[in-house]
Amino acid sequence: MTALTLARPDDLDRLLSLVAAFHQETGIAQSEATRRSALLPMLEGSPHGVTYLIGPGRAPIGYIVISFGWSVEFGGLDGYVDEFYIRPSVRGRGIGSEVMISLPKALAGAGLKALHLEVRRDNDKARALYRKLRFEPRDAYSLMTCAL
Repeated sequence: MTALTLARPDDLDRLLSLVAAFHQETGIAQSEATRRSALLPMLEGSPHGVTYLIGPGRAPIGYIVISFGWSVEFGGLDGYVDEFYIRPSVRGRGIGSEVMISLPKALAGAGLKALHLEVRRDNDKARALYRKLRFEPRDAYSLMTCAL
């Protein structure tokens, strides 16, 4: 079983390098100062989200960020997988599946009613994996964003 460790403020530098790698891979343009200010409140205990390090705490191989919200439709607290990254050198070993099997169970035990995620329509491999893990597409809906 791959270790999941709740990230704390002293994990910030390790986390920042992983987030920078994810952002570079996916084409997200963001300064390190913005990354730092977005991550630190969660590491300090913000009720709006959590970040878990994946793998050994001193040398993590990835991370996952869950943002919390409230849904009348799902009957209470829900979560959104904001970012999920595993280093390319260790992908394809089932680590992502382990995380996406164990984490929702743990979050449900803490009262989470639904977990949502976003996946590119052209990423057939990821879509197949998430369907296998009981994530269902909501074809009648599409994510829309207004950056402020």
